[in-house]
Amino acid sequence: MTLQLTHLGTGSRGNATLLRTDEVNVLLDCGFSGKELERRLALLELKPEDLDAIAVSHHHNDHSKGALIASRRWGIPLHMNFDTCSRLGLDPVNDCTLFEALGRIEFSDDLSLLPVPVEHENADNVGFIISHRGERAAVVTDLGSWSAELTRHLGRCTHISLEANYDHGRLLGGPYPDRLKQRIMGRGGHLSNEQAAALLSEVCGPATRSVVLCHLSEQNNQPHLAESEVLMSIENQFDGDLSISLQSGPEFSHYIGQVEPERLSSAHV
Repeated sequence: MTLQLTHLGTGSRGNATLLRTDEVNVLLDCGFSGKELERRLALLELKPEDLDAIAVSHHHNDHSKGALIASRRWGIPLHMNFDTCSRLGLDPVNDCTLFEALGRIEFSDDLSLLPVPVEHENADNVGFIISHRGERAAVVTDLGSWSAELTRHLGRCTHISLEANYDHGRLLGGPYPDRLKQRIMGRGGHLSNEQAAALLSEVCGPATRSVVLCHLSEQNNQPHLAESEVLMSIENQFDGDLSISLQSGPEFSHYIGQVEPERLSSAHV
């Protein structure tokens, strides 16, 4: 098997991404309740007990709220940095395994992660660069800006899952208080469709086979707005698959090294 990457769901009400290889099953973030995690994994014919590890990007509830539940209920090892561990009230010795930014995490002979720092308000957040038998993929959300370090790593990936959180016009014209709008648009907030497009235009090239836009705001964005903004920016340099991950996932799986995603049964929608 190649690396199977499936977003179980992305958005402000919960995030989790399954990485599946011949040797190991790893979950990136666990922002769903135990019951909801069971339901979504069952759509892939998996149980929580089949997970070998959970790697948590940062402590915000929509990325972490189910991690401790999953660890205690099913004995799944947790991996996170010290700040995330501390903010979740966990014991760094007994409750989790700590990682450091830009320190590789080896899960098996065919899967490792590189946590890359990304700026996000009041959180020591990381994006994950995934390595599998010479192929690289990325899952990066919850950032209001990007660094040369992140750009360098994304440029080497055949698959990129990147946040496209809001449409600028919808956010400004929406009901959120002005202070919250400024936080979302700030350097440590979230990426707009326009910013996601700009970043992808920097990193997409001949090696980029697939892109998933994720963590879309249900209030401040629409899939067609995100897709059209990004396509306008990268259409001359990218001829792979562009997909949208929604809160209601999982909708599809990408097999790293394969352009077209495999759509899942719509029976659960």
